[in-house]
Amino acid sequence: MSSLGVTFTDAELEARVLTGVEEVERQLAAAVDSPERLVAEAAAHLLNAGGKRFRPLLVMLAAEFGDSSRPDVARSAVVVELTHLATLYHDDVMDEASMRRGALSANNRWGNSVAILVGDYLFAQASDLVSDLGPESVRIQARTFSRLVKGQIRETIGPDDDEDALTHYLSVVADKTGSLIATAARFGAKMAGASPEIEETLTEFGERIGAAFQLSDDIIDIASETGDSGKTPGTDLREGVPTLPTLIALRSTDPQSQRLRDLLSRPLGDDDVLVEETLSLLRVHPAMDEARAYVQAETDAAGVLLAKLPESSARTALQALCDTVATRLG
Repeated sequence: MSSLGVTFTDAELEARVLTGVEEVERQLAAAVDSPERLVAEAAAHLLNAGGKRFRPLLVMLAAEFGDSSRPDVARSAVVVELTHLATLYHDDVMDEASMRRGALSANNRWGNSVAILVGDYLFAQASDLVSDLGPESVRIQARTFSRLVKGQIRETIGPDDDEDALTHYLSVVADKTGSLIATAARFGAKMAGASPEIEETLTEFGERIGAAFQLSDDIIDIASETGDSGKTPGTDLREGVPTLPTLIALRSTDPQSQRLRDLLSRPLGDDDVLVEETLSLLRVHPAMDEARAYVQAETDAAGVLLAKLPESSARTALQALCDTVATRLG
């Protein structure tokens, strides 16, 4: 699991977490199955394409602050991962994506209608499973779903005329990414019977580290020469997608930044020359250091939250996630 930035100093902890994630994988396969051949094939498409299973991992680590052997721990992780997978189907339709996790996107393979309906099916499966976890868990899932949808809507319509674009973007990241990772940590603690204080601390930790990971991807998309984020560098620039560094750069009033601001004011499409020029200008712009400082501050805040938790190998593993974000910033 080192690819996730998790360092296990305790072999027994690593074994428990691995066993838990494997159980989640088994339950996921059962949850996406259907007697309808097309539904089963399309629903398993992204599941079989892989993924880091970051959210189930976080559920398992959060559960270490209680009784991680409780069966509802794995079930809650399945709920979170199904919800995440469902959002990917919908996101790909809205983004008109052609690929996802190295494979054809569902909308590209089966069309938008099937992709949307499969996303709905996965949401329904998650709702069915969470109903067995009690009314409070249903409420948490519903509120998380509300934030996911609100974040997508706000991203789609963009900021209001009188709203700061960067503030708007950070709120979208919090809703679209931070909210579900926060719920992963909350479910892990809750299902394991951790104290309310530990549950709240882990929830806030999940929110912060989730957003920080997303924002660090924004930086890597520009700074990386090799596509470390899983995308070709400059992908967001080509599509005109706002990111943390670009929004900070657009705030600049320095006359020497005018060319960069002009380039960032529109999608660059397939013009490789303009993309390379923009990347070159951005990489040396103060906006990059400001973006790194912002993510570092969020990561540091997440680390401060961990200090409130009982000292354990699980806390050490969670701290490794924070350290990984800092390392990724370059």
